[in-house]
Amino acid sequence: MSNKLAPPRAFAARLVAWQKRQGRHDLPWQRSRDAYAIWLSEVMLQQTQVATVIPYYERFLKRFPTVQALARAPLDDVLALWSGLGYYSRARNLHQAARTLVASHAGRMPDDPQTVQTLPGIGRSTAAAICVFAYGKRHAILDGNVKRVLARHGGVRGYPGEARVQEKLWGHAEALLPARDIVPYTQGLMDLGASICARRHPQCELCPVREDCVAYAKGLTATLPESKPRGALPQRSTAMLILQRADHILLEQRAPRGIWGGLWSLPEMDAASTADDVRRICRERYGATVVTSKMLPPVAHGFTHFKLSIQPVWVTVKTNARPTAATAWLLPSDAMAAALPAPVRRIILSICFKRK
Repeated sequence: MSNKLAPPRAFAARLVAWQKRQGRHDLPWQRSRDAYAIWLSEVMLQQTQVATVIPYYERFLKRFPTVQALARAPLDDVLALWSGLGYYSRARNLHQAARTLVASHAGRMPDDPQTVQTLPGIGRSTAAAICVFAYGKRHAILDGNVKRVLARHGGVRGYPGEARVQEKLWGHAEALLPARDIVPYTQGLMDLGASICARRHPQCELCPVREDCVAYAKGLTATLPESKPRGALPQRSTAMLILQRADHILLEQRAPRGIWGGLWSLPEMDAASTADDVRRICRERYGATVVTSKMLPPVAHGFTHFKLSIQPVWVTVKTNARPTAATAWLLPSDAMAAALPAPVRRIILSICFKRK
């Protein structure tokens, strides 16, 4: 077996033939060449599994069928539909990019990746994928799955997130591009990485390009691509107040930037706060008098770069204070319809529904 890359035509021909026979053909975004629908799918699929994305994608398109509809929508409505999908900066960028498209591009997604990359939240690979699937343009992609395929096939060592390694993988991706069949070829790369060339336990015996795969030939599929060197994730902690007034609970909108930016959440305080702190915060921030308070079991939540421990405190209060623009007293059922971070949703469910 050769340790060199296969000639582009040979590699592409095998991959395209495999994709047409055994690749995915029934994903909802494959039924359209509408750039808006394809862009939406590509953004949702960033760091999220297909099975998770499909119901969100379908609900989102039903509510915002065009880029104009998305651009007109309040950000709160967009975040509410995104709630539970995670990585909320994607939703904020999507909304801002829709407004930019309407204002500067007559609502049409450009057909060249360089211009597409100027939109918020769209990188090189996503821009190329949009142009391939919407317009049939000949461009290379390099998402996470494709990095794995090409790192193994080409025997590329190093962590793909490093600039040096990524540059080499982009070179492979460009060199292997076929002159034709760009759509099934690109879809084939994605399908191969999502199924056969899996991170763990790849099914090399089913791979259409194994005959010149360096990792397969040298027994390196378990070590390529190399993982990011990382130590233990830092641990952070916070406390969240479930303020309950009669049948209503208090939600507070977070700042537009940062973790969970723009989402509705439970009021926060320092994890080391005492019962006196709870009474003071309720009085000073929300004009509320504490009737009862109870510490609940901590809730753990993981982010990419740190772990968060949340200490929920269930507090019943009396108040005549009117809500501000950034707060709202809501019935739990209405609160669940808001754009909530996943752990906040779990806390509200455990308090207001499971305890009944």
